[in-house]
Amino acid sequence: MPSMRATTIKDGPPPTDPKFLADEQDFTKLPPELGHIDWSQPISWGKYAPYPPSDDTVTTNESGERIAPPLPLTPENTVPSFGAPHPALSFHIHATSGRARYTTLHLPHGPVSTPVFMPVGTKGTLKGLTPMEIVEERLDRAAEAPLNNEIILANTYHLALQPGTELIREQGGLHRFMNWDRNILTDSGGFQMVSLLKLAEITEEGVTFDNPFQEVESSLNEDLCDAEFEDAKDAVSVSCGKRDFSCISDTDDSAKSSLTKSQRMLLRPEDSIYHQNNIGSDIIMALDDVVSSVSDDKTRFKVATYRTLRWLDRCFSAHRRKHDQNLFPIVQGGLDVSRGGLRDVCLAGFRLRDGNAPGYAIGGLAGGESKDDFWKVVHHCCCALPDNKPRYLMGVGYPLDLVVCTALGVDMYDCVYPTRTARFGVALVGGEAPGTLRLKSHSCADDYRVIMEGCQCMACCDGNGKGGYSRARLYSMLKNDNPLAVSLVTHHNLAYMMSLNRGMREAIKKNSYGEFAVNFVRDQFRGKENGGHDVPSWVKDALHAAGISLVT
Repeated sequence: MPSMRATTIKDGPPPTDPKFLADEQDFTKLPPELGHIDWSQPISWGKYAPYPPSDDTVTTNESGERIAPPLPLTPENTVPSFGAPHPALSFHIHATSGRARYTTLHLPHGPVSTPVFMPVGTKGTLKGLTPMEIVEERLDRAAEAPLNNEIILANTYHLALQPGTELIREQGGLHRFMNWDRNILTDSGGFQMVSLLKLAEITEEGVTFDNPFQEVESSLNEDLCDAEFEDAKDAVSVSCGKRDFSCISDTDDSAKSSLTKSQRMLLRPEDSIYHQNNIGSDIIMALDDVVSSVSDDKTRFKVATYRTLRWLDRCFSAHRRKHDQNLFPIVQGGLDVSRGGLRDVCLAGFRLRDGNAPGYAIGGLAGGESKDDFWKVVHHCCCALPDNKPRYLMGVGYPLDLVVCTALGVDMYDCVYPTRTARFGVALVGGEAPGTLRLKSHSCADDYRVIMEGCQCMACCDGNGKGGYSRARLYSMLKNDNPLAVSLVTHHNLAYMMSLNRGMREAIKKNSYGEFAVNFVRDQFRGKENGGHDVPSWVKDALHAAGISLVT
């Protein structure tokens, strides 16, 4: 295991090194270190079959054709070896099925089996569930626990606001603070550049957020989408600490009205890494310059992509806990997957910095872009990123998306969808798309079935293999705003996601992932001739790119 010795962090982030800053006239100029790149060739490295070969792995067959060698596999339960250059991570690939991979990601707080969906505990807690409820282990080893999460996600921006990462550090890090002894991944705060764009000013130095008290109290939130509003609403609950915002009660209207826009919070790459070092998460993310995927500002995308590379260098330089924290870069570049386009530029920059990166994330998606654009970006990045490192697709959590993107080669996912939709009384179920059951619907008022037969969650099963709460009971509880109902549906939705993950891993082990994906898609899309929906063209195209045909 990597060392988890206490790390003393100087009280405050390091200053910005001027050598990493660009002048405004250079914002749209190709970074000089990429001037030698032949953009007519694919950008890729560390590739193995079934992907096309990369220059660093290519071999030839008996006919002299360039081919990629087979991917080296490691048996299950192999003891991890931690050491340079990434002493806090060991990545074992156990099996493949096409491009889908079954792996174990060994981290400071234990192993993580992938494909994996990471529940989101934005401020260090999963709403409605305790840490004990998401690490259930069955005494009967023959029975799989409905929830046995090995990693969760928290958000740096929100934890910096409340309770403050200095306080978390003084308590021994977020693991001790929230009584969680397994792995944590923290987002860098980059997503808030999109979700809280109207509160943010983005410059070469970093992103500056306006005082959220004033903004949320204004009519601004009328223009925010649900996710943006919840971020802004959460930001209001800032407390005292070594922050730029004052400690003010939610009911202290006179104090709120006295706040001005001069009270702002600057989040530089150095600040984001400082906060994440304080938090002590096992995987930390680089602060990237994020642009909404539906923006049509091509210049802004170019500036953001080039800046993401400069900010990555600042993150690497500021990172003080390499011995027990893993810093992942995030691929940006909008929807441009053309040869030599912005995604290629970002990937080429990462290839030059690969020695510093124990894994990679794919960012800038799940923001309203078309599904056709979505899968093409995922496919493009998976074809480029090295196969011997984990690949994390940020902000993606719809079950269909997980099935498709795992086929393309993604290992890790996160999204608020399963837990947030539970708070609206919506349960995830198998069957016809969209795969949801609205428990507040009148049709559930006299429905005495459980949410989903065979599910072992707290809502569907009493722990002894017997029936749990009926849909009718949950309907009544939700209509009366009973918080227990939200907890039960949250537990169910996460159990559904964990069951899906297990199913994907088992299929990969058996080298039958293609069959698994086809069955899942056919279950959701039964065709108009059968009273259902036809399979969307993007699903067909994405699976075809992964070598999976839906044609029977």
